[in-house]
Amino acid sequence: MARINVAILGAESTGKTTLARALVDLLQTEGKSAVMVAEYLLQWCDVHGRTPEAHEQAHIALLQTHGLHVAQSSAPEDSLIIADTSPLLTAVYSDVYFNDSSLYPQAVEQQRSYALTLLTGLDLASVADGIQRDSEALRRTVDLRLREVLENNAIAYATVYGQGPARTECALQAIAFKFAGPRKAVQSNWKWNCEKCSDADCEHRMFSRLTQ
Repeated sequence: MARINVAILGAESTGKTTLARALVDLLQTEGKSAVMVAEYLLQWCDVHGRTPEAHEQAHIALLQTHGLHVAQSSAPEDSLIIADTSPLLTAVYSDVYFNDSSLYPQAVEQQRSYALTLLTGLDLASVADGIQRDSEALRRTVDLRLREVLENNAIAYATVYGQGPARTECALQAIAFKFAGPRKAVQSNWKWNCEKCSDADCEHRMFSRLTQ
């Protein structure tokens, strides 16, 4: 089986990195080959102690793409490659923060190469880190813009909600639904409902009812 690329996208403080690590750990525990592509932006901010400026966004996107290519060349052929974000999120940040839409064409084209796109919902509390994370209003703006770009370019996505293990299980449900048929959920009354929806609040209400 060929390598399968899965991208995790989402606004800041929605658990993308935690989810990517949990997915890889659990998949490996189940005997599957899975590798993670780290978010280059996090590394960049740790080194520089700040967020990138407008002219540095293209470099961030380029290095994120490089990380995916390294994983593709080194992972076993039957691997799931879990990417903690993609250049599309960098393009959205450039748009929202700097009113620069120049990164979209290449980022959208690369996003089409992912077999599955997971979008992390806004149900996790935003936690300030002094560098990257801004207001809740901006977080919602990024989430909305991500959805608009995905939908306007006919890129299907599955939204992930839940706390802790439930969030990981929700993502695994989406992966199984896409590639291997239904997976028995941890919570027996949970089932996959829709592949995408542009109303984040509606999604959250639906998920909350299903897990009560």
